[in-house]
Amino acid sequence: MNKFKKVVSNHIFLYAFLGVCFISSVIFVNHNHSFYDDPIVEVIETSLKDKEEVVDSFNNKDLLTTQGIIAKVKNGDHKGEIIHLTNKYSLSGAYDQENHVGNELFVSIDANKAKSSQLTGTIAGVKRDTHVLIVAWIFVFVLLIVGKRQGFFSIVSLAVNAILISVVLDIFMHSSNVSLLFICGISVILFTVISLLLVNGFNEKTFAAIVSTLLGTFFSLLITFLVMWLTKEKGLRYEEMQFLTSPPQMVFMAGLLIGSLGAVMDVAITMSSSIFGLYEEKRDISVKALQASGMEIGKDIMGTMTNILFFAYISGSIPMLILYLMNDFPFGITLSINLSLEMARALAGGIGIVLTIPIGLYISIFFVNRKRARL
Repeated sequence: MNKFKKVVSNHIFLYAFLGVCFISSVIFVNHNHSFYDDPIVEVIETSLKDKEEVVDSFNNKDLLTTQGIIAKVKNGDHKGEIIHLTNKYSLSGAYDQENHVGNELFVSIDANKAKSSQLTGTIAGVKRDTHVLIVAWIFVFVLLIVGKRQGFFSIVSLAVNAILISVVLDIFMHSSNVSLLFICGISVILFTVISLLLVNGFNEKTFAAIVSTLLGTFFSLLITFLVMWLTKEKGLRYEEMQFLTSPPQMVFMAGLLIGSLGAVMDVAITMSSSIFGLYEEKRDISVKALQASGMEIGKDIMGTMTNILFFAYISGSIPMLILYLMNDFPFGITLSINLSLEMARALAGGIGIVLTIPIGLYISIFFVNRKRARL
């Protein structure tokens, strides 16, 4: 009973602490204007000035609207002053948007020669940190409610990995002699070890998942490299990387390595958890039965994981596909330009998923046998 009360009190303390953090962070982002160097304004009045329908040479129609905005400056030398802005937005809203009363905007204030003239400027962007923060907190609360202790360590793992990838990119940007593929390979090892140890703890199941993830990921990279070398990269279009000063092949391979890691890690921990779960349920289960059950589990997750990876990569290209097709680009060229790299990433990740199933199965069985030998 005392242990139960202690657990309950710890949970109450944790959620109370998180509640205080949530309220404090929301209050902070709503009053953090002085921390920004760029001027921020709050919209207090809007008016419709003009509407114009435009049609391009391919008969694509859009509606351009001009909006007058009166706003109040929230920081900087002009804090508290009224500023007049003009906002032009389209019906599609791809690079612009209609602003409403209460919206906060980043602006560039015009240098007025006459001190008596009204303050004017141009809109540089929208201040969205409040909305991003709320979505992030919803993610944290859902993860903690569903995952509890493992959910907490998942958040810690995500934060550590985010810091790690930023450090890796910073090292690459400031070290011209360091290979991006090499440091991404080191990062993959660190990502895998940190994530799986934090979420699943120090045990045979975690060790099996770590080994399976690393082998599956690097075998996938090796096969992709061999295929690219044998085919001399025919069919791969690097137009989206044309502004890079680094070799696009290296950047593509590094992105492929990081991108396939998540799916491979998911398959590896699923195989490891399944095999160890079968063993814990029936300690005298034979290796042959573990192999048969593991392969059935692998077949069940193979199709869904491969589809998930395919849709995750392809979905990012949908806007560009629509843009090309609306401007009468040939269908084949449109797919080649926008999907060649995404399809290559999806195929490489799919290879990693398929390879990880038998790798994860036999490595998990190896660790199960080691555990049996110690008992």
